[in-house]
Amino acid sequence: MAQYFQIHPVNPQLRLIKRAADIIRDGGVIAYPTDSSYALGCHIGDKQALERIRRIRRVGDRHNFTLMCRDLSELALYAKVSNEIFRLLKAHTPGSYTFILEATREVPRRLQNPRRKTIGLRVPDHPITLALLAELGEPMMSSTLILPGEDMPVSDPEQVRARLEHDVDAVVDAGACGVEPTTVVDLVSGVPVVTRQGRGDAAPFAA
Repeated sequence: MAQYFQIHPVNPQLRLIKRAADIIRDGGVIAYPTDSSYALGCHIGDKQALERIRRIRRVGDRHNFTLMCRDLSELALYAKVSNEIFRLLKAHTPGSYTFILEATREVPRRLQNPRRKTIGLRVPDHPITLALLAELGEPMMSSTLILPGEDMPVSDPEQVRARLEHDVDAVVDAGACGVEPTTVVDLVSGVPVVTRQGRGDAAPFAA
């Protein structure tokens, strides 16, 4: 049975943030809010937790996961970022974007795109997510909470609890969340390519 934490979306209670972070460190999977939608998260190095998320979402080993980073300095540890790309990222983070970049050796191989050796990274703009990342002191592996057979993320935390209480270790309730995924921007070539239009404004990355 999943633990259920009601956390204030603007001023998160630190004691509850610490409890959620402890669950992640101990190999657990949590459902938590972001600035785009609810997501599933686990420790970056935990293979078993990663496989649990794959089972919940019923996705294969080629499914692309995202590393949630607390800031750009952390992002730059896990991706190869030129000065030009860094300036671009600085102008648009935090925000509802996922950036595809070439992975560094710090990224576990199982999280990389097997063919391109890339990784999706983002710096979210949500107090709870940022508080969790600060408490963890490292990125969190994440996947949008879209359940099998559905096209949109689950937006109501009570529904998340009812449907996943036996599949996750904790549900972080911050009230109703969005249903739009992030805008995905591929920066591998050095020229921005929008591969998915989502909540983030794609106009700044148009050719």
